[in-house]
Amino acid sequence: MIYFLIVNYYSTNLVLELINSIDKTYYVDYKVIIINNSPDDDSISNLKTESVSILDAETNLGFGCACNLGLKWIYTQNTKAYVWIINPDAYLKENTLDKVKPFFESHPKISILGTLIYTPMGEIWFAGGSFIPKTGEIITKKRLINIDEDYINCDWVSGCSLIVNLNNFTECPHFDPAYFLYYEDVDFCLRYANQGHIVAISNNFSVLHQPSSITNRNVFKKIRNSTYSYLLTIDKYTNKFIFSIRFTLQLLKAILAIIIKPQAALGKVCGIWDYVIKNHNK
Repeated sequence: MIYFLIVNYYSTNLVLELINSIDKTYYVDYKVIIINNSPDDDSISNLKTESVSILDAETNLGFGCACNLGLKWIYTQNTKAYVWIINPDAYLKENTLDKVKPFFESHPKISILGTLIYTPMGEIWFAGGSFIPKTGEIITKKRLINIDEDYINCDWVSGCSLIVNLNNFTECPHFDPAYFLYYEDVDFCLRYANQGHIVAISNNFSVLHQPSSITNRNVFKKIRNSTYSYLLTIDKYTNKFIFSIRFTLQLLKAILAIIIKPQAALGKVCGIWDYVIKNHNK
């Protein structure tokens, strides 16, 4: 069984478009699980069908915790399922559901599989991620190397569109609840890779995505969340020296942006402060 896991935040129209792109497949068993992160958004209930279930969060849990709610629910239903986590502002380019099971049967050791992500203009937005602990650099690749291969190993893949192979987990996988938004996918992949799981990306699967079409609604919150999550990730996966350099660079960026982009600068300052307050005992 394939489960699509979608986190909704006032995005009913986008979710509907995504479901319509999934519905083009009639001969593969699948279910759509929507985690409603906007409980007062009654319109999302109109999407409920036999193949679409909705789990209401009591409040906005953030992306990772909302995914955890869905993953736990799916895991209790089927510990051998494939869970395709996908953003509501993304949709399938083509009918590829029939390829999911054969792919993982051919490559059963892959635990977390990313898909190619394209912009509406047809440009590659994501083709795998790298992380360099010695410098703290988090790299997003825009081009897939060795495109003829079934898959390519990588350090992390985007939470915008990734498939979790539950067959390889002895307990339900989860995102770190310390993250509200941004970089939870980097941490998710690095953490499970450190436990021996294989993370990869394949050009057999792809989606179209309108980058930041939801998060750009509030620039201040976007920068605040991303700054905090970035510092948390660097802290977890580098040493104190590299972290201090990256932390200082974030401060400098906030100062330089005060005049040009005051809202973004304030968001960055608040994100830095959030990190300091939550991690002051370290």
